[in-house]
Amino acid sequence: MRLIAMLGALALAQAAPDPHLPTPTLDTSPPTLPAGIERGVLIVSKTNGWRHFEHIPHSNEVLADIARGLGRKSFQTENGAVFNDDALKHFSVVVLNSASGEFLTPEQQAAFQRFVARGGGVVALHAAGDNSHKSPWYVDTIIGTEFIGHPNGADHIQRATILVDQPRHPVMAGVKLPWTSSDEWYSFSGDPSQHGMTVLARVDEASYRTGDKLRMGKHPIMWVNPRAKGHVFYSALGHDAANYDDPNYRRVLTNAIRWAAAK
Repeated sequence: MRLIAMLGALALAQAAPDPHLPTPTLDTSPPTLPAGIERGVLIVSKTNGWRHFEHIPHSNEVLADIARGLGRKSFQTENGAVFNDDALKHFSVVVLNSASGEFLTPEQQAAFQRFVARGGGVVALHAAGDNSHKSPWYVDTIIGTEFIGHPNGADHIQRATILVDQPRHPVMAGVKLPWTSSDEWYSFSGDPSQHGMTVLARVDEASYRTGDKLRMGKHPIMWVNPRAKGHVFYSALGHDAANYDDPNYRRVLTNAIRWAAAK
């Protein structure tokens, strides 16, 4: 009987859905916004790709707290239908908090494009830059390169040194050096600066174990898109909830939201 019970438990465990891989959905009915949101911060953690459930609840709280500190109301949602012209006009900044996969319908993406074209800001974090995003506009505007992987196994999370290339950029203001952090250290197919991005910071590959296939040499992890009408910032940092309590990273996120809100 004990063997049968063990086999049954194993079968149930194998059949249980992986919380990292939720069933992709597209939303059609937009959420109701609270009254009084103007020039607000929209925090979106919709997941149609890999879900970073380890950090999303805490990082959403940190981002909302940052918005309050900047004197801005925020709204958190996982409903992609919030991307419509009527809703987006209430926000100055969209924060894509590890939003992954193709989570917008063509109509919703068109509304997002119009938001950026009229000067709306974007702060995209971690999985918002992985290769589950296939839209040519999104790849060109938000990422500017292609995610190819990160160390796995025993090397999954490593402590490494972050190098600041643009210390005078508003997003980097007040960052204290030296800066070390623990993360899974995304690698990319190429330097986004070759695609017109401005790299703000990179990880020192000599300070952790990269692996030959993931080695980039000059290894960018934060950049902005000066080609966009709105201010667009991307950071590959943020796999663990603890990352959002790092004083340097919280300062970067605060700076990025403030900068992105300025047309």
